[in-house]
Amino acid sequence: MTIQSKKEYLIYRLADGMRSHTKMDPELFKKLDVKRGLRNEDGTGVLVGLTNIGNVVGYERREDGLHPIEGKLYFRGYEVADIVKAIRQEERFGFEEVAYLLLSGELPDREQLKSFRDLLYDNMSLDKKTLLHIIEMEGHNVMNILERSVLEMYTFDDNPDDISPDNLMRQSIELISKLPTVICYAYNMLRRNEYNRSLHIRDAKPGRSIAENFLYMLKGTGKYTRLDALTLDLLLILHSEHGGGNNSTFTVRVTSSTATDTYSSIAAGIGSLKGGKHGGANLKVSAMLDYLREQVKDWEDEAEIEEVLTGILNKERFDGTGLIYGIGHAVYTLSDPRTVLLIDMASKLAEEKGRTREFEFMKKIDKVAVRMLSAKYPTKNYCANVDFYSGFVYDMIGIPRDIYTPLFAMARIVGWCAHRNEELGFTGRRIIRPAYRCITEEKKYVDIDRR
Repeated sequence: MTIQSKKEYLIYRLADGMRSHTKMDPELFKKLDVKRGLRNEDGTGVLVGLTNIGNVVGYERREDGLHPIEGKLYFRGYEVADIVKAIRQEERFGFEEVAYLLLSGELPDREQLKSFRDLLYDNMSLDKKTLLHIIEMEGHNVMNILERSVLEMYTFDDNPDDISPDNLMRQSIELISKLPTVICYAYNMLRRNEYNRSLHIRDAKPGRSIAENFLYMLKGTGKYTRLDALTLDLLLILHSEHGGGNNSTFTVRVTSSTATDTYSSIAAGIGSLKGGKHGGANLKVSAMLDYLREQVKDWEDEAEIEEVLTGILNKERFDGTGLIYGIGHAVYTLSDPRTVLLIDMASKLAEEKGRTREFEFMKKIDKVAVRMLSAKYPTKNYCANVDFYSGFVYDMIGIPRDIYTPLFAMARIVGWCAHRNEELGFTGRRIIRPAYRCITEEKKYVDIDRR
């Protein structure tokens, strides 16, 4: 046996041991009253903290149990639907206003908002060394490049470990400003290295919103419409915050509770968001929709749609997981408020792009999937979550799939920073340390020569 074969065999043996020792009886969780996934028996999240930042509402708790309601999302006590409605009435960009609100707890007046926009623009450019390192980095995944770039920012920060409020706010603003630039540069390098396309490095322009500057840095002048930018701005608002309990935000709060530096904590959040069950979900939806477009011959026929979805549910078609991606949510029941707000803009965008037929097909899939899942699991409530439509909207804007999840991070950085600052700011805080119950029996040590 060669040295390489021995190494491979050792890895196999270790993995085999790992497999046999990770088996657990699911009934033990209930028997020992362990909150698997920090979830209660009714599916609600275990309360582990308090926050002033965001609230996600999908049901009403009454004496006789939980009752599903239309979903609502709140930022600092303001309903997001009201914020979006006001911004859309003026047909202006609102992500910066939401960022100001989430970071400070207050809505800005017009003068404060302008000053804040200018401050964000002033911080969008990257240190030359960071830019050169992005150019030199090789990788197939922009999320990994983004995570490495954030960690590297620590080395260029003159005061990286200071967790005073002023320094935390400075770091928050710099991260919110720089992530769009990092993502655009990283994608353009990926585009060059992987697809042999021309390399473009464009600097942000003053007087433009983050959504506009992102599309400009990504695509160039004249390659996007105002509706493209307004729709992207809406998606940034909808993804900017989703309460303290979502996995990536909780990751940021857990790491922040140790008093680690901002860059390490945010990098951990990026790593969490990358997962297919979290920020990477819209990629799963996009792949599933590609499959459905090919398999369903008559896009108007709900019966044919149901036939293909039945095969997916039975693990006979698509990826064999039995999951209809983008349908259902951990909190929302009757509706996801982000989806409701996005559908209106998506309809206008589909009309502009000549893709209304595709959009109507998606709405039929949404309708049939919710009906089927509700019939199969009558004790649960189903609705299309924002991931079901966001990938299609990104595609209409002309955003490549390589940066769907990085875009999520670009928006959620606002919520992450707000929650980190809160975690480090309130009195009486403690390091977050949940407990795990060990179920392995005690054993006597066996001498190495007797094994």
